[in-house]
Amino acid sequence: MDLSQLAAGQTTIEASFKAVVDLISDDEAVETEVRSELATEALQALEEDEEDDNDYESGTDASGEVWETESLFEDALEEIGDGELLQGGDDVCTLEEAREYRRLLRDKGPRVFCDTTVEAGTITAKKLITAFGIKPPAFLEGAPDMAYYSLLSMALSRELSKRSKLPSYNTIEDVVKLLDKCNNIIVLTGAGISTSLGIPDFRSKDVGLYAKLAHLGLSDPQEVFDITLFKEDPSIFYSVARDILPTTSRFTPTHAFIKLLQDKNKLLTNYSQNIDNIEGVAGVKPEKLIQCHGSFATASCTKCAHQVAGEAIFPDIRAGLIPRCKRCVQYLRAAAAPAAMKRKRSANGSEPKKRKKAEYEDSSSEEGGDDEYDLPEAGVMKPDITFFGEALPDTFHDRLTKHDKDVVDLVIVIGTSLKVAPVSEVVPFLPAHIPQIYISREPVKHVNFDVDMLGDCDVVVAELCRRAGWELEHEMIPKGQVVDVQLVGEFESRWKMVEVGKGKGKEEGE
Repeated sequence: MDLSQLAAGQTTIEASFKAVVDLISDDEAVETEVRSELATEALQALEEDEEDDNDYESGTDASGEVWETESLFEDALEEIGDGELLQGGDDVCTLEEAREYRRLLRDKGPRVFCDTTVEAGTITAKKLITAFGIKPPAFLEGAPDMAYYSLLSMALSRELSKRSKLPSYNTIEDVVKLLDKCNNIIVLTGAGISTSLGIPDFRSKDVGLYAKLAHLGLSDPQEVFDITLFKEDPSIFYSVARDILPTTSRFTPTHAFIKLLQDKNKLLTNYSQNIDNIEGVAGVKPEKLIQCHGSFATASCTKCAHQVAGEAIFPDIRAGLIPRCKRCVQYLRAAAAPAAMKRKRSANGSEPKKRKKAEYEDSSSEEGGDDEYDLPEAGVMKPDITFFGEALPDTFHDRLTKHDKDVVDLVIVIGTSLKVAPVSEVVPFLPAHIPQIYISREPVKHVNFDVDMLGDCDVVVAELCRRAGWELEHEMIPKGQVVDVQLVGEFESRWKMVEVGKGKGKEEGE
């Protein structure tokens, strides 16, 4: 792409920018499909003369083209966080400037905001987008400032669609007070609450489960959990399933914390994205637990839908076998027994040769099941976890929309990056005036939580309970645990919490 082609698209980009401003002014928000359409239009305008030399050519599949375009802009939108704005620069706003621009947008609206910034020439669009979390993309380097208008339009719409942080909640003590007074708490949990048991999460760099699946040669590690691929070749899933099987006898201090909220009649619902069923092991009642992605607690046959306790297929999984439905096996044996007995010996009366067992053999084969007699296959048993391509259980939507939304008084998100829809939409769906707390090792950029507590989940919840005067007894919490609590940079409500030893701890954040 060169400057002549960029210039050719400037008119379209500027028109898109002004159109988005008008839409935001009227509706206070822009639908995702509108943003995608404008982004696609802008990118096509920039590259219309290179359609034979790049990935966005007009001859490609329409859905693939939109996906690629959205992916490119999404990468740009997620590339810079507030922590990177502390120092600022020639083309980067400082954190203080970014906060002022965000406040101006919300106070005056997008029309006045645009008139007093880029239209007035007080700041370039290239620099202004950094105030809203967008790092100027490399492919626009050297382009006229108008080339950044499309990104700016999306940044403004995204900012206006975000929930605003509640200014009255900033400290650890504020969180403790909320725990004390609130009685309808939603806890939304992810894989981060189980990692201290050795159960891998999915997205952590180098150590997450997806990072460890590169050897499978898949275009995307998430394909391991794709329902279409599972139906085609269940051995791919079962080659890694043994690594994520739950340990049924242990749970973490974070699980114990959720159980403690239940015991104190404060837990409204635990929405868990985890499939390990450890919440149940910890004692969280079924009526208080929504397993958004299902769990290993049960398993069902992909042919006859026969359901069994999940533990029934654990031995096969650990042995490297593809578990087959025992009901199907019994039915097939009964139906084919007479014919099978006739074929059991060859014409010369000798025993037939058995085939060599594969690395991920069927459990029915090991039992001398239907494969030995060339019968139709028994159904594969699938853990009742929700694969990509499957709908979430109705209980998730019904509980959230018909009950919890109207009564929740506190939201605590623990150990999840909130990147997977539709669970990622739970937080923005809830009323904006309800306090929202975030506990994890790293902050998220796309949600404005009221208080961020960064550190190991187990350490954070133990410190919260200590300050609240609650007894959270657990073998993984050392006696006399000391947690150092420090404010992160110039953030007013982001705290780093680290275990430093035993003895009397430092009481920061109160």
